[in-house]
Amino acid sequence: VTLVESGGGRVLPGASLRLSCAASGGSLSDYVMAWFRQAPGKAREFLSVIKWNRGSPYYADSVKGRFTMSRDNVQNTVYLQMNSLKLEDTAVYYCAARYGDGTFYTARAMYDYWGQGTQVTVSS
Repeated sequence: VTLVESGGGRVLPGASLRLSCAASGGSLSDYVMAWFRQAPGKAREFLSVIKWNRGSPYYADSVKGRFTMSRDNVQNTVYLQMNSLKLEDTAVYYCAARYGDGTFYTARAMYDYWGQGTQVTVSS
């Protein structure tokens, strides 16, 4: 599975961005997809996760209510809509995939495939 993120950029506090993660490399029906981020000097942080073909996303408390994860099964793409961005949202955002039983894991080590990341900078 190959994952390619896009949609990052530099925005003002309070702005919105939508990140995309295009997936390729075969059937994704048995995959769980997740978003993580990593700020300079910090560990990679779990943000949200969703099963590829059904169900609702699960979110970390730090982004619940501001970020929305969705999927387009036809386009083989997952999205992360980020609203009301804050300075502390500045990070490299990564898409990840795990093949398996559909359990929602929040640990980085549980994911098998990663994208290259896209930079989000929130700055005034």
